[in-house]
Amino acid sequence: MPEQTQPAPRRKFRWIDFLGLLFLFGLALLPPRTEIHKLLTLLAIGIFQVLESRLIAWLPSRGRIYSVLIKILLATLLLGHTGSVGINSDYWPIYFLPVVTAAVYFGPIATLAWSALTALTYCFYILPAIFISGYEIPSTGYGILGIRVLFLFLAAILINRFAIEIRRQRDRYQEVSETLAESNRQLQRAQAEVRRAERLAALGQLSAGLAHEIRNPLGIIKGSAEMLQQKIGGSHPAVTELSGYISTEVNRLNGLVSRFLDFARPSRLELKSVDIRAVVERALEIARQRYPQMNATLERHFAANLPPILADEQLCEQVFVNLILNAYEAMGAADAASENGNSIPPVAPAKQPAPKITITLAPETKDSLSGISAEIEDSGPGISEEFREQIFNPFVTSKKTGVGLGLSIVAKIIDDHGGSIQVVSRPGHGACFRIFLPSAGANKLETETASK
Repeated sequence: MPEQTQPAPRRKFRWIDFLGLLFLFGLALLPPRTEIHKLLTLLAIGIFQVLESRLIAWLPSRGRIYSVLIKILLATLLLGHTGSVGINSDYWPIYFLPVVTAAVYFGPIATLAWSALTALTYCFYILPAIFISGYEIPSTGYGILGIRVLFLFLAAILINRFAIEIRRQRDRYQEVSETLAESNRQLQRAQAEVRRAERLAALGQLSAGLAHEIRNPLGIIKGSAEMLQQKIGGSHPAVTELSGYISTEVNRLNGLVSRFLDFARPSRLELKSVDIRAVVERALEIARQRYPQMNATLERHFAANLPPILADEQLCEQVFVNLILNAYEAMGAADAASENGNSIPPVAPAKQPAPKITITLAPETKDSLSGISAEIEDSGPGISEEFREQIFNPFVTSKKTGVGLGLSIVAKIIDDHGGSIQVVSRPGHGACFRIFLPSAGANKLETETASK
């Protein structure tokens, strides 16, 4: 079967190809001029030289072998029609074509093997010269033949040396290019993180100011409603009902203000060695209590050799609770009025898959820092592309009553722990949140290094 490869770009006819054809045309004008087989062989060599790159593109590995073999065959045919005795033809340098081709395409050992095959093919003309034509080769003739053969090997080795050096330089340039591309991608990610941190800082300051200014009048409103209910609530049922509404809405606004403050104020981490598996199990239990009606399949893939992490256990639990609740809601566990953090703008698939959450915990090393990788993957409708880049920005939500701070707070907690979070999603194929948290040993080593 022919090798399946990606179609190569179509190569245009270049001036160097025209120059090669011009030299072959010059050989056609030299004696013997009327030998039709010689002219046809030179024409075949010219056509193959032009089409050789397409053969290599079509068959990248075997095409090179075919190329050398075809050139050996054409060179042998040319010698058979350019002299009364082929071994004595003045066109013997045509054998440099397959030798040079092999030197460019292959390594040293393969180049020597191809050169040996070319030399044997050339020397094969001795047999018909002696046994058929009765040609007598003097001792000087064997010396000339040896010189020609050695020149074939010498040309092959010299060209192969330069070809190998060119390939090495190309590989080095490619490695440098890949390194630069990766550095550029890391720089772009770092710039995106800096921009997000700046936005978070500005919004955090604004949120802290607003929350402080709002809390005082809320306390006054709630106290006034309670006093009004105590004084005249017994004689006026409508007052009792309305003051109840006021207290309920004040409590709701006070909860909203508290979330603003959680987002705005610097995190005070109470660090200790934490077993990430226990944190995830508690988060799963909280999510089941929140949505007991959710009949979702849960898959756990916890590695056995998970190191402990140095973290604030309560905040880490908040991270996983938020992400697992989001996964439940994405799969239809709650309506759009839920206030649990960010909701993910969905893209409705043709057929909703069965609810399923997969949680994976495994050791990982990132940027020379050892830690734990946690993945929370759901089978929901996924995240639309336009929201994927801003999913961790504050106030990004599709919930009617949500404020869009859930995932922003999650990202802030992860950042405060020296970790990272990213989302991978295709519309209709669910979403996967990937978290990296440094291990306790890595954080300790980093702290000791900074103190020194």
